[in-house]
Amino acid sequence: MAMELPDLTKRTLDKDLDKLTNVEAATHYLARQFANYATATLFLIVAGFFAGASVSNSPGVWIIIAAGAVGAYMAVNIGANDVTNNVGPAVGAKAISMGAALVLAAVFEIAGALLAGGGVVHTISSGIIDTSDVANADVLVWIMMAALLAAALWVNLATWLKAPISTTHAIVGGVAGAGIAASGLDAVDWIAMARIAAGWMVSPLLGGLVAIAFLAFIKEFIIYRTDKVAAARFWVPILSAILAGVFASYLALIGVQQIVQISVGTSLLIGLLCGGLTWLASAPFVKKQSVGLENRNQSLRQLFQIPLIFSAALLSFSHGANDVSNAVGPLAAIVQAVQNNSMSNDVDVPLWVMLIGAFGLSCGILLFGPRLIRLVGEQITKLNPMRAFCVSLATALTVLLASWLGMPVSTTHTAVGAVFGVGFFREWYTRNSKRRKLTVRAQPIRVTDNVFETDTVEMRRRYLVRRSHFMTIIAAWMITVPASATLAAWLYWVMFRLFI
Repeated sequence: MAMELPDLTKRTLDKDLDKLTNVEAATHYLARQFANYATATLFLIVAGFFAGASVSNSPGVWIIIAAGAVGAYMAVNIGANDVTNNVGPAVGAKAISMGAALVLAAVFEIAGALLAGGGVVHTISSGIIDTSDVANADVLVWIMMAALLAAALWVNLATWLKAPISTTHAIVGGVAGAGIAASGLDAVDWIAMARIAAGWMVSPLLGGLVAIAFLAFIKEFIIYRTDKVAAARFWVPILSAILAGVFASYLALIGVQQIVQISVGTSLLIGLLCGGLTWLASAPFVKKQSVGLENRNQSLRQLFQIPLIFSAALLSFSHGANDVSNAVGPLAAIVQAVQNNSMSNDVDVPLWVMLIGAFGLSCGILLFGPRLIRLVGEQITKLNPMRAFCVSLATALTVLLASWLGMPVSTTHTAVGAVFGVGFFREWYTRNSKRRKLTVRAQPIRVTDNVFETDTVEMRRRYLVRRSHFMTIIAAWMITVPASATLAAWLYWVMFRLFI
C-alpha cells in the first residue's frame, strides 16, 4: 500500500496568513506613529500662529511666532518625558489602564499649569545667569531661543532612548550654555549650578530612602500581620491622609504663594487640615470596601488602588504647576524682550503663553507618554499597588521637603530613585528577612513531575531590578546638563552668525 503524502496546503496557508497578519500589525504601528508625529507637528504650527495672533501689533512678531513654536515643542517633550513621574507607578501596578492614565494626567497637568503655574516665573532658571551681564535685549532673545531649542532636542532624544531625565536640568543646562557662549563664564551663577549638581545625588537617594521606609512599614504593619485586612483597614486611611496632607502643603507653597504670602507653618496647617479631612472621609470608605475580602495580599491591592489613583492625579497637578515654567519661562522672557526691549530676571507670564505650555504638556502626554510610562512602571522592577503607593508618597514628600529647604531637586530623579529604591529593597528583603523566610517555609510544597520543590521563584537568589535600565538612566542624568549646555552654546553661535 502506497504511503500517502502529507497535505502541506493548510500549513503553508497558515504561514502566509501569519505573514499577512504581521505585515498588517507593522503597518498599523507605523501609521499610528506617523499620525502622532503629524499631530504634534500640527500643534507646533498652531501654537506658533497663536503666539503671533496674540501679539499681532507688536514688533518682532515673527520672532515671537518662532519662539511660540519652540516653546510648544519643549512643552510637548516635557509631557512625553516627565509624565512617568505621575502615572507610571499606577499603570505598572495595574491600578489604572494606560488610556485612563493618559487622560487623567493630561487633564490634571492642564489644571495645574493654569491654576497654580501662573504668576511670576523666574525665567533665568532660578538665577543661572544674570541679565545685567547680557549685552542687550536682542542677545537675551537668542540666548533663550537657543536654550529652549537645545533643551527640547535633548529631552526628545532622551525620550526616544527611553531615559527619564530632569527637564529642569535640561533647561538649566541650556540657559547656562547659551549664556556662556554669549557673555562668557562670568555670566553663570556657579554657586547655583553647584546646588543643582548636588540635587542630582540628593533627590534620587532621598526618594529611594523614603520609599524604602514606607514599604518596610507596610510590610511590617500590614502585609505580614495575621489579619492583613484588619491592619489595612486601620493604616490605609492614615497613609492616605499623609499623602493628601503632603500634597496640600506642597500645592500651598507653589500655588497659593503666588496670590498671598504664606509661611511654612501656614502651609503645614493647611496640610494637617486636608490630611484630617481625608482621614475622616477615607476611614469609613475603606472599612466598607474591606467587607468580605479574603485575608491575602490580593485584597490589600484592592484597598490601595484608589489612593494610588488619587496620588497619580495629584502628582500630575503639581507637575503641571511646577514644571510648565521650564517651557513658558524662557518663552515669556523672549516675549518681554521683543515687545519692551527690556530684560529682567522676573517676568510676568501672559495667559496665552501659559495656554501654550499647558496644552503642550497634555499633547506630549497623550501622544508620546506610553513609551516611558511602561519603562518606569513595568520594566525597572515589578510594582503592585502597595509598592507604587510608596513611590508616589516618597516622591511627594521628598519634593515638599526640598521645597522647604530650598534644594533644587528633580521630580523625575526623585520618582525614579524611589522606584529603584523599592526594587533594591525587595532584593534585600527577599534574601534577609527572617519573617519572610518563615512565611515561605510555611507554604505548602508543590509536586512537579514527582519531584518535590519549594517556591523556587521566591527562594532563589535573583535580581529584582534591571541593571541595564539603572546604568542607562544614571548615565543620562549625568550628561544632561553638559549635553544641553554644549548644544545650546552651538545653537547660539549659529543664531548669532545668522541673525545678530
